[in-house]
Amino acid sequence: MGPTVCQRSKCSFNAREDVVLIGLKNEHLVAIGTRAWPELERMLFPLPLRVACSLLAWLSLYAWFCRRYKHRNYEWSCRLVTLTHGILATCLSAYIGFIDGPWPLSHPGSPNTTLQVHGLCLSLGYFLFDLCWCVYFQTEGALMLAHHLVSILGITASLALGESAAEVNAVIFGSEITNPLLQARWFLKEMGCYHSFTGDVVDFFFVVLFTGVRIGVGAWLMYCELASPKPRWYIKLGGVIMYAVSWVFMVSICRFARRKSMKKYHAWRSRRSDELYLKTNGHLKNH
Repeated sequence: MGPTVCQRSKCSFNAREDVVLIGLKNEHLVAIGTRAWPELERMLFPLPLRVACSLLAWLSLYAWFCRRYKHRNYEWSCRLVTLTHGILATCLSAYIGFIDGPWPLSHPGSPNTTLQVHGLCLSLGYFLFDLCWCVYFQTEGALMLAHHLVSILGITASLALGESAAEVNAVIFGSEITNPLLQARWFLKEMGCYHSFTGDVVDFFFVVLFTGVRIGVGAWLMYCELASPKPRWYIKLGGVIMYAVSWVFMVSICRFARRKSMKKYHAWRSRRSDELYLKTNGHLKNH
């Protein structure tokens, strides 16, 4: 059967359900099977071009932030880009994983979907930008650079293979869901508002989300990845490395949480002692 033709005045579809309308030729819309669309998309928009467009978009956003906040340092603008990516990546990866599918815990190593590829290209462009920025300004240590490098290699491998985007997308979700809180913490410090109730709330939710998602759910995802025979061995290795990096971060977070809790406890004890002293002093004076 040839392509189905839909004229302006009258539309009739006798083809299969999987049809999409593309193009306008001689005042006619031509319908082709959806199975041909991914191939056409790859020909018109190859993956390197999509990643390059993503990188250019993040660079442009960074340049705009630099112009908009001239009175701030370059890290302020970079943190805004990081915050933007954190919000976008979290929302997009959540939609892909929870709604669009496939479910990463039950379908690791499955073929990539179009939406998954778009999400990975978006994040790959950002990680390339941020890695170059961190190396140029020398603001991060070896651990964060290793995290970015493994992320870039994992996303690139998934895009090149055409599979395993489900679990890579899940890793991006787990990594980025705490990122807005981390950036909020930095901005609160810069504005002198960190030592407040807002700062305590941000720290609390950051620790809870990091522990629950990156450590708890991350362990479940890694088990499903290693138990499945479908993913390639180097995809599994990348997942193990990312989880190990998360545990290194977790150790630092636990130390931070302990120090902050002890400071809060000692401050409370000090205030309590002062209150008791004032009450006792007042009582003695009244007699």
